[in-house]
Amino acid sequence: MKVLAGLDIEAKIQAEIPESVVESDQESILIDSRAIPGVMRFLKDTPEFDFNYLNNLTAVDYLQYFEVIYNLTSMNNKQTLMVKSHLSGRENLEIPSITHLWQGADVQEREIFDLLGIRFIGHPNLKRIALWEGFEGHPLRQDFL
Repeated sequence: MKVLAGLDIEAKIQAEIPESVVESDQESILIDSRAIPGVMRFLKDTPEFDFNYLNNLTAVDYLQYFEVIYNLTSMNNKQTLMVKSHLSGRENLEIPSITHLWQGADVQEREIFDLLGIRFIGHPNLKRIALWEGFEGHPLRQDFL
C-alpha cells in the first residue's frame, strides 16, 4: 500500500477545485472545510485516485482549533491518503457531511457530533450515538469538566 503525500496531489486538487487546499506536506493535505464535499468527491470519482474506501473519520480538539481527519484508501490503486480540515472557535462548529459519498461516515460523524460537538451539515440522522439525549456537553473536548 502506497501512502500518497499531500504534496503529490495538491496541484491536481487545486486545478479541479481552486482555493480548496490550505496546505500540504509529506503526510497529509489540509482542505478548507467548505471545500470538503467537492474535494472528497474528486478523490473518490477520479480514476487516478479512486478512493473508494473511508478507513476512518475522527476529530481532535487542539484548543486553538478542531481538526477533522479523514483516512482514505483506494483498494484498486493500493494507495492511502490522509485529508484534514480545521474548524476555528469553540461554538457552532460545522463541516459538510460526506455520508452521501461513503455510508461508513454515518456512524463516525454521529460519534464526533456526540463527543466533540461538531455538526455535520447534510447528515441524514445527526443525533447522539454514545450518550443520551439531554446530556450536557461533549466529553472529548479539552474544556469539558
